Amino acid sequence: MSQAALLDQLRSLLDDGKLLTDADSLQTYGKDWTKHFAPAPLAIAFPKTIEQVQAIVRWANEHAVALVPSGGRTGLSAAAVAAHGEVVVAFDYMNQILAFNEYDRTAVCQPGVITEQLQNFAEEKGLYYPVDFASAGSSQIGGNIGTNAGGIKVIRYGMTRNWVAGLKVVTGTGELLELNRDLIKNATGYDLRQLFIGAEGTLGFVVEATMRLDRAPKNLTAMVLGTPDFDSIMPVLHAFQSKLDLTAFEFFSDKALAKIMARGDVPAAFATDCPFYALLEFEATTEEVANQALETFEHCVEQGWVLDGVMSQSEQQLQNLWKLREYISETISHWTPYKNDISVTVSQVPAFLHDIDHIVEQNYPDFEVIWFGHIGDGNLHLNILKPENLSKDEFFAKCATVNQWVFETVQKYNGSISAEHGVGMTKRDYLHYSRSAAEIATMKAIKAVFDPNGIMNPGKIFA
Repeated sequence: MSQAALLDQLRSLLDDGKLLTDADSLQTYGKDWTKHFAPAPLAIAFPKTIEQVQAIVRWANEHAVALVPSGGRTGLSAAAVAAHGEVVVAFDYMNQILAFNEYDRTAVCQPGVITEQLQNFAEEKGLYYPVDFASAGSSQIGGNIGTNAGGIKVIRYGMTRNWVAGLKVVTGTGELLELNRDLIKNATGYDLRQLFIGAEGTLGFVVEATMRLDRAPKNLTAMVLGTPDFDSIMPVLHAFQSKLDLTAFEFFSDKALAKIMARGDVPAAFATDCPFYALLEFEATTEEVANQALETFEHCVEQGWVLDGVMSQSEQQLQNLWKLREYISETISHWTPYKNDISVTVSQVPAFLHDIDHIVEQNYPDFEVIWFGHIGDGNLHLNILKPENLSKDEFFAKCATVNQWVFETVQKYNGSISAEHGVGMTKRDYLHYSRSAAEIATMKAIKAVFDPNGIMNPGKIFA
């Protein structure tokens, strides 16, 4: 069958105008936020119903065509990149919140629901969807589930998988499975729902998700604290955690802050220059809680762990303090950063960061390095900025040569080469640093069960 006839057959499975093959659409929908791989999809399909998703998968099996899922395309591991003639299945038109249950505190979402859309819906119901990150305004729930998205509230609320009550998925054979049926307690064998969370579309496509909601937090309050060195951040975390229930604990370096300040659209937290900064958040439900936070701050200053700090006094100031952390990724994107998203247990973070910093200083003496991350859950973001005089390919090649030492250090600490961005194609060749050969073989065997013909996002997670 000719390519034109093949696409005509696929087009007949969709609503009018919902199969695109023009160059602009192929470029836009064939990639995510990574810049390592050039997009080269065959076509972009926009299903509107579960039945259409099943029809696409069956068509792909019949004609041995690979499929790549596409959500908000905000991923950072090339899991949503179609670089080898795949058909992209984009869920933009499956974007409705279908049902709400006030007693179960759940919302039934199609996969194309935007994260912020669910957050706003929960707020309208007097509730809260706590999975939050800088791309909340464009990332989609299906993609969040596919990568088990984390973000800035993990220390209190956990990852996306903690908030998925039930799933409907279309497997690699086109079969529709309903997983867990939204139950809190269900001890009837394997929880297949959890297999699909974090699978990056390699087992099948999420076509509906029941998401749990929580009570709305009260009087969220943030503090930004400047520290004399990185080693001071951990005792600060311990001091505040022993007194308060934190909803977030982030960190960033002075170089990261300098990039934000250069934008000119966010006010400085305070005048003192510090090598590192911690941003923490908590619910100031009573005056006593607020006073406890201030007393802990004073204790940290007395111990020499904190040089200066500020606590938000209004909603606007809370938002401004958060911008100092949340605007980093967008701001440094101008320099085409090489990103590493790594994690260890919280207690090992200081020693781990010193080891990684030593590797970076030895091997990237001429590169600017930006550190930030979710320090409260052991997740560090290492960003190496591309110099103007290097091409993208030259720069990525130089960075890749040092990955071995970075990931050997991750392995030494029993850490993860990808804390929250997934594996995709960018980390595929390094998976063995975090997973044993037996684990990888088991994962491949699981994929073969759900996707026997290997059409679901092939080449992602493992070759």
